[in-house]
Amino acid sequence: MPRTWQPHQATQFARQLRLNQTYYYVNTHDTKNNPYEDQHTYSEVVFTDYLPFTKNPCTEYGASAHTLCQTFGPMHDAPPRGMRNLAGPAPQVGAPLGNDYRGYLDDAEIRGLEKHVRSGSDPHTRAGRGGKPKKRGWF
Repeated sequence: MPRTWQPHQATQFARQLRLNQTYYYVNTHDTKNNPYEDQHTYSEVVFTDYLPFTKNPCTEYGASAHTLCQTFGPMHDAPPRGMRNLAGPAPQVGAPLGNDYRGYLDDAEIRGLEKHVRSGSDPHTRAGRGGKPKKRGWF
């Protein structure tokens, strides 16, 4: 059964963890500014050695198990369900036709898609700051 240590159990986590085993913590992302990003992802951390003076387990780069548990909140010994790894591939955003479209495109559909691409990528017709169209030319 997966085990979870809360931030107030950081000392207990540092005593009970095993070296070279992967542990996981949850990241929370702002979906207002990143609408296509998952709200929660998880990250992996592996403790490989002990710190010299305190003898706390640490990562390869010297981050203490006690500090990581207190800072990044509940530590898990199994990947959290329903979340993707932050280091893994990002979710794919669908195309204008959707992922389930099957068939051939006729000339009108191809022209419509080309127009959609041109209007979205033309720097002169894109909205500037504040949603106002950019000015063209010298005037």
